[in-house]
Amino acid sequence: MSAPPRGRPWWALALLVGVVAVATGWLPREDAVALAERTGPVLLFVAALTVVAELCAGAGLFAAAAAVAARAARGRRWVLWAGVVVLATLSTAVLSLDTTAVLLTPAVIALARRTHTPPLPLALAVVALANTASLVLPVSNLTNLLADHEIRRAGAHYLTLMWAPALAAIVVTVIVLAVRDRRAVVGRYEPVHPPHAPDTVLLRVTGLVVAAMAVAFVVGVVPVVAASVAAVVLLAVTLARRRPLPVSPGDMVPWRTLVVVAGLFVLVATAHAHGLADVLHGAAGDGHGPADLLRLAAVGALASNAVNNLPAFLALDPATAGDPLRMAALLIGTGVAPILTPWGSLATVLWWQRCRQVLLDVPVWTIVRQGLVLAPLALVASVAALVATS
Repeated sequence: MSAPPRGRPWWALALLVGVVAVATGWLPREDAVALAERTGPVLLFVAALTVVAELCAGAGLFAAAAAVAARAARGRRWVLWAGVVVLATLSTAVLSLDTTAVLLTPAVIALARRTHTPPLPLALAVVALANTASLVLPVSNLTNLLADHEIRRAGAHYLTLMWAPALAAIVVTVIVLAVRDRRAVVGRYEPVHPPHAPDTVLLRVTGLVVAAMAVAFVVGVVPVVAASVAAVVLLAVTLARRRPLPVSPGDMVPWRTLVVVAGLFVLVATAHAHGLADVLHGAAGDGHGPADLLRLAAVGALASNAVNNLPAFLALDPATAGDPLRMAALLIGTGVAPILTPWGSLATVLWWQRCRQVLLDVPVWTIVRQGLVLAPLALVASVAALVATS
């Protein structure tokens, strides 16, 4: 949801790569058109959802949700921890993993400091669930949106296919975090009085709009349509209430990030046009048995943690041959498991940046250590759930 730093114009390099690949014919015209038809609506959705998320933050929705969790906990740190887990899961499911990483993280860290609770366990819970809870809905993760069209075309439905793997990943994550953090979240804290919302009308309307958008996602409304309508409504209400925009108008849409993502799409498609698909197909194998699905998920996980889950998904997508079960296994590998390295998913990168901005130091080894425990357990549990319900 946040643009790359201005000092590093990766967007310019990505734009150059895309233009050169298409202009020189390295990416055949037919492949370029097919890529645009598949990824264009996804990128538009990300733009619309980012506007929604920024306006939610400006209305104080994330801070208010954190304050509700603190008030409901009544001074009990373990209940506060549970509230953060619920918030991170819901935020990821409805507003995407990147929104959770960028906008919920600072609210949770501020809440921890106000309640004199160690902030690191809560922050690590947020980044863990931003990844492992990202299988719930198509809108929860960009890779889900990329796969959803293929799943529908094969005659399957995303929720029917993915509810069990999504639930398994979340349950495993919560159990692991609860065992690990059991000593860090004991004891009580003095109840704190949350700051009053600057505009309670705007806050309530924002909550209603987000709830309506979530229902629209679940019942099957086209994601880009639901998110765009929500963005327009929230923008209109914000302006009508004479509230300032949370960021400058030029930064409401993360166009730099979108250009970088589009450049990655073009780069992977170009590599596929020159033989990458055959190499990766050999690594991912084929078949629909438990071992075959686990193999594909594991290859997706390794590729995601080596480079990033977006190019890893696109690179391995042809190995699924449009089969819903294999597509689901790849989504598990590229959605749940990219938590071994700080660059495994964009959400983790953005989360790490947010932690630094609020002066919370998180060493690389801390991220890796959490991923070494969570990634294999969540991946295996999710694949097992997929096999059991297929």
